Amino acid sequence: MSAMTPDRATAAALATLGRMTPGRLAALLAHPPEAAWAYVAGLDLPPPGSLVARLLGDAELRRRWADDARQRNPVIVGERCERLGIDVSYLGARDHPSAASADPLPAPVLFWRGDRTLLEGRRVAVVGTRNATNAGREMARELGRGLAHAGVHVVSGLARGIDGQAHAAVIGVIDTASADGAPLAALGRPIAVVASGLDHVYPREHAALWQRVATDGLMLSEYAPGMPPMAHRFPLRNRLVAGLSEVVIVVESRERGGSLITAELAAERSVPVMAVPGSARNRAASGANGLLRDGAAPVLDVTDVLTALSLDHRLQAPPVVDVRPAPRSGDLATLRACRCEPLTIGEVASRTGSDLLTAAMSLARLEQAGWLVQVDGWYEAASSPPDLSGSEYVR
Repeated sequence: MSAMTPDRATAAALATLGRMTPGRLAALLAHPPEAAWAYVAGLDLPPPGSLVARLLGDAELRRRWADDARQRNPVIVGERCERLGIDVSYLGARDHPSAASADPLPAPVLFWRGDRTLLEGRRVAVVGTRNATNAGREMARELGRGLAHAGVHVVSGLARGIDGQAHAAVIGVIDTASADGAPLAALGRPIAVVASGLDHVYPREHAALWQRVATDGLMLSEYAPGMPPMAHRFPLRNRLVAGLSEVVIVVESRERGGSLITAELAAERSVPVMAVPGSARNRAASGANGLLRDGAAPVLDVTDVLTALSLDHRLQAPPVVDVRPAPRSGDLATLRACRCEPLTIGEVASRTGSDLLTAAMSLARLEQAGWLVQVDGWYEAASSPPDLSGSEYVR
């Protein structure tokens, strides 16, 4: 962690002012941070005709910033960051990430924990809906593992659902390699961009994951410690997820959602967008399927992503051996029915032409064996082989 110099502490304090936006903060940091602080605190006048002078021409904004400046001390802000192990970089500083500086909407101040040299490596964003299906979560984990084994860092917003699953898989690869005594330097790491201060965990159930990402990867935020997540901050966060990545993969998304915003922002930045195909009947896949319809490249496995990065796809993770007992031949119709979309017992019975008792027993066997997952009375395939008719899957 770099020493919290006065300029970094002052830049951090500027980011805490009320009604601050990336554009306003960039205008302030066109000047040295200490000079910008003097302008907002009313201790000095900005150069006539400058953007800061125009901003301060708004009497209400000028009063708000002056009031906030009186209640904040850059030294105290800097000390708080140091206590929390948070470093700061800002627009104009030598160590500010080039991707954040060159973005159409630059990130004027970044708070970070972890290894910032990861931004110099290969980086792929894996994003998707918070309300992911089991198949979507499994795909996110598969991609996270494959990318980590290939030495590609995985970027996400660390939200629940697809984002968290991808990062948890990367952490799993690191843990396995560490336990085996394997070298860790060649593995991909997690990079998270969040919409709150780095000490304000959101969602709360990701507290342990946040700490692991900060320890084994990199956590980034535009927001000072103590700042909570707010609705308008998530689209801003998404532009950084897109801008810091070489490729953006949407695993699952509904018709509207943050992952589609990320995909749109990536396209605006000429960052390739890829998507995982899903069933036309699966609402959680409708947004990803729409991206494919509009020209996004499909992702069937991690090889597609590594090919897009022009990396040797032989570096992907070794194949996983399926240890589940093969389903009975009489249960194959049930398993096929649940592959397309989640179904209730009644719907399974209708589609397979069986009675409710037979359908219920078949579903119970498949769930116990690990072929199906049941949530609130709905059954869906946990993972199915490519061809359920093969003899190796029937007994």
